[in-house]
Amino acid sequence: MLKLIRSVVLVSILLNGLTALAEDITPPINVHKSAEQGDVKAQARLAAMYLLGSEVDKDEQQAFEWFLKSAQQGNVEAEMIVAAMYERGLGVKNDIKLATQWYEKAAAKGNTTALALTGKNDVAKGGVAFNYQTMRLSAAKQIPTEYAKKILLTK
Repeated sequence: MLKLIRSVVLVSILLNGLTALAEDITPPINVHKSAEQGDVKAQARLAAMYLLGSEVDKDEQQAFEWFLKSAQQGNVEAEMIVAAMYERGLGVKNDIKLATQWYEKAAAKGNTTALALTGKNDVAKGGVAFNYQTMRLSAAKQIPTEYAKKILLTK
């Protein structure tokens, strides 16, 4: 009897876990539909999927287009990614001026990385001299992938 109870409890736990997992996975068609309807988070999520090749074929140009739509609606993570993609010429033609404008938009919202990359972080201005251009190039290599992963992990 005890084995039967344990088995029932174990099966129940597993089924609850699988149900929760199934609820967390949004099929790409739903994400795409929501993104097309203007959902800011869905646009960023779809862009992240394209950038990382998660559940869709990797397509940096599509990623940039969807990140741009999300950024234009004020999504700060998308603003950072758009800036970095412009900085690197990833999925879009390299444009340092536009990269700076997007970093400044994110900095205006208090994004600490953007504040540092634009030289507006008081802590970064301390006793150590920074080469902001080198720091920006290094950050631009990491931001798209790391922020995209973060977007995909966020509900």
